[in-house]
Amino acid sequence: MRNVAIVEAPSVLGLRPTGVEELPAALLGAGLAEGLGAVRAGRVEPPPYEPERDPDTGLLNPGGIAAYSGALADAVGGVLDRGRFPVVLGGDCSVLLGVLLALRRRDRHGLLFLDGHSDFYQPSAEPAGEVASMELALATGRGPRVLADLEGRGPLVRDEDVVALGFRDAEESASYGMQPLPSALHAMGLDTVRALGAAEAARRAVGLLTGGGADAGYWVHLDVDVLDDAVMPAVDYRQPDGLTWQALETVLRTALMGGAVGLTVAIFNPRLDPDGTVAQRLAECLVRAFDSQG
Repeated sequence: MRNVAIVEAPSVLGLRPTGVEELPAALLGAGLAEGLGAVRAGRVEPPPYEPERDPDTGLLNPGGIAAYSGALADAVGGVLDRGRFPVVLGGDCSVLLGVLLALRRRDRHGLLFLDGHSDFYQPSAEPAGEVASMELALATGRGPRVLADLEGRGPLVRDEDVVALGFRDAEESASYGMQPLPSALHAMGLDTVRALGAAEAARRAVGLLTGGGADAGYWVHLDVDVLDDAVMPAVDYRQPDGLTWQALETVLRTALMGGAVGLTVAIFNPRLDPDGTVAQRLAECLVRAFDSQG
């Protein structure tokens, strides 16, 4: 078991205050910290939510997300400085910008992006201006500078240092006019994962992330809507199909055994899990993925 420290990041600045801000409390209540043998490394509170799109950028809360990213980067950086493995519990997917900023302050890192959506929208194509649908584009330096060039360090991660695995929204995103994924970014959609099998897909992803120039390791970002809707209904933007629990555990285990330096968990909405059974299952999946490193 790694020397894990949990950072709570209950921001919904990139989405809406629908319940995902309760993710940390739900997973901690399901025994995640005890299961991981983790210490608690604090909670980074977001600034107030502004429901109107910024007229200059077309984004929701761009200034708030920029400020929050800096604060979260400080917290994650402190965990890394103490030699611990940060597990960041969001919130929405915009928290990824803060954790990648923490890594960018240090060295060149990669990103294993596990998400049912590719999250590569530009503001003109995102219907509500939600950064939680754009964070991968912003992290690779595309979009309004206030978020695409945090602290003048953009891009936070290079195209060739990213593997996007498990997404299944190609038809939907194309219908909205989302910009295409860049050719240098390694795209492994759900169909590819299925064709290869989860274990082989994960091995190839880790090989891509460790075989290039990002030799300082890689961050693992988990948006739980990468899971099959039948087993993960507690998300705001549902779509059919997805990974099984076993497939996700396999991917996480392989990633954690490789060069992973931290993990984000985002988008789970406890308000859509009234009896807590999905939170319990998610916590168990995460603990087993870490336990298997043994």
